[in-house]
Amino acid sequence: MSGFTDIGFRALCKRFGADVLVSEFVQSEPLIRDRERTWRDVDFTPEQRPMGIQIFGAVPDSMARAAALLEERLKPDFIDINFGCPARKVVECNAGSSLLKDLPLAEKIARAVAQAVVSTPVTAKMRLGWDSQSLVHIEAAKRLEDAGMRAVAVHGRTRAQGYSGEADWEKIAEVAQALTVPVIGNGDIRDAATAARRVRETGVAGLMIGRGALGKPWIFREIKAAIAGEALPERPDAAETRAMIFEYAAKLCATRGADGAQNLRWMLARLFPFTAGIPGGKKLRAAIADCTTLSDLKAVLETA
Repeated sequence: MSGFTDIGFRALCKRFGADVLVSEFVQSEPLIRDRERTWRDVDFTPEQRPMGIQIFGAVPDSMARAAALLEERLKPDFIDINFGCPARKVVECNAGSSLLKDLPLAEKIARAVAQAVVSTPVTAKMRLGWDSQSLVHIEAAKRLEDAGMRAVAVHGRTRAQGYSGEADWEKIAEVAQALTVPVIGNGDIRDAATAARRVRETGVAGLMIGRGALGKPWIFREIKAAIAGEALPERPDAAETRAMIFEYAAKLCATRGADGAQNLRWMLARLFPFTAGIPGGKKLRAAIADCTTLSDLKAVLETA
């Protein structure tokens, strides 16, 4: 998730049981142009493996070149192609879910990337289609499999839905039944019981958790326990969560350097979800919003 799946948050998810991590998605052209910030967004530590890097774009050659650079410099465990993002700025570039309206081009991009990185598995993420009148989940998934994708993640909504309504897991199950490569289900997984039911009912090979992990990275160990039929582990208490907020903020500052630590407002959207469920969470959010430095934040969290 752009703006959220940074190196620090991924470290927390790994600590709490995430099996596989994926970077923030980045456009192919900035990688080719060697833009420093873009390369920073896809950086990862050895402890975060198995680690994938997700890219998006609309030009097969550029996507292939970017993938080859990623393979050469970072040697990720896999490269993931985004055919699902509904954001306007992505769609206007004819990338993300816009490519569900042009399946031949989507297939061409997937094939070009797969051929460019023969030593690195390539996967893809997609949606059900552009809108309810143009559902292409089966055809799109089969084309991606034919193009060399080693796994396909399916978000159970159309582009027109955005994140409204409910994800259609019956259609995700249809894709799982149609493909021979693993299919990963995505959409509305916010608790362990729902996750275990989705795996049991749909036959997916795994689950991709996005928004459901914001502010509660421990969801991964809860899901694994539920799937195994075990009792859910205890969640971190308020004091542990506050300590986690500060740890995360410090890691975020480390990625931005001194400039990023001078005003913490840029990271508020990443910190606020951790306050949900904490006693006095609303008051804590207001206090965090007034913090300028890490020292301010530490004082607020220690006295909350």
